[in-house]
Amino acid sequence: MAKQKFTEAQQKAIQDAIAAAELNTSGEIRVHIASHCKDDPMQHAVTIFEKLEMHHTEQRNGVLFYVAMADHKLAILGDKGINDVVSPDFWDEIRNLMVNHFKTGDYTTGLVEGISKAGFQLKVSFPYFDADKNELSNEISFQEEVE
Repeated sequence: MAKQKFTEAQQKAIQDAIAAAELNTSGEIRVHIASHCKDDPMQHAVTIFEKLEMHHTEQRNGVLFYVAMADHKLAILGDKGINDVVSPDFWDEIRNLMVNHFKTGDYTTGLVEGISKAGFQLKVSFPYFDADKNELSNEISFQEEVE
């Protein structure tokens, strides 16, 4: 169900937003879309963050966008490096921006804009450097079963 909610063009738009956001930063962004999340989405985001090995980035500057489609749940999880430099309400601002689009059913625009805003902050705090490499895949991960 989760993957079927996004056309190939929408998936590409999200992946392109990740690539564009990472173009000027050493930060890493991933998107995980689930069908269901019966419990706290932040707890599930922590589990997915670890499963995707996002905590292994050199500067601990990974960001995970976790969305449970059917249950209308969203969590944004930044690793220690990024959380040490952003304001306490930074993730709430992005979440609110995204939720405004999600309420109208426009998940793609919500994700693209959230990714772009996170990428801008990553660029400020973790600028791109010559030896930088893409440490994590830009592909969206999907999970169809209940988490």
